[in-house]
Amino acid sequence: MSESGGAVELREPRNRVSPKAKLYWACRAAFSWVFFFGAQVVWLLVDDETGATPHLVVFLVSAVVALAHILVMPRWRFAVHRWEITPDAVYTRSGWLDQEWRIAPVSRIQTVDSERGVLERMFGLANLTVTTASSAGPIKIHGLDQETARRAAEELTGNTVATEGDAT
Repeated sequence: MSESGGAVELREPRNRVSPKAKLYWACRAAFSWVFFFGAQVVWLLVDDETGATPHLVVFLVSAVVALAHILVMPRWRFAVHRWEITPDAVYTRSGWLDQEWRIAPVSRIQTVDSERGVLERMFGLANLTVTTASSAGPIKIHGLDQETARRAAEELTGNTVATEGDAT
C-alpha cells in the first residue's frame, strides 16, 4: 500500500538514465568485440590450410554484427532504461533484448549501494544497487550520472529510515 492508501502499481518509471550512458554502452560493446577480432587475427596467423576466403567471410559477418551492436544497442537500451524513486517504492525498467520491470516497496529495502567502475568514472557515471528482501535479487539502476546516483542513494536511505518495517 502506498502512503495515499492505494496499492503500489507496475507503471512506467519517469526518469531516464544519463545520456552519457549511450556512449559508455557503445564503448563497452566495442571493447568486447576487440577480443573477438583479436581471436580472428590469431586464427588467420596460425591457419595455413584454409585459405583467405573463410577468414574474410567470418570477418565481414563479424564486422556487420559488431557495427550493429555498437550502433543500435546503446540507443535501444537508453530508450528502455528508466527509473524512479517515490516515498513508497523504487521503480525500474531495464534491458534491451530481455526487458525487466521491477518495483521494490521501500519497506523491503535492506541496503543501497553505489558503484563506479573505471570506465564508468571516465564517463561520469555510476550504478545504484537496491538490495531488498526479495528472492528476485537486487534492483540495479545502471547509467546514472554520479550526482544523480548520490542524490538517489540519499533519498532512498531517507525513505527507508522513515518507513516502518524491518525489510523482511
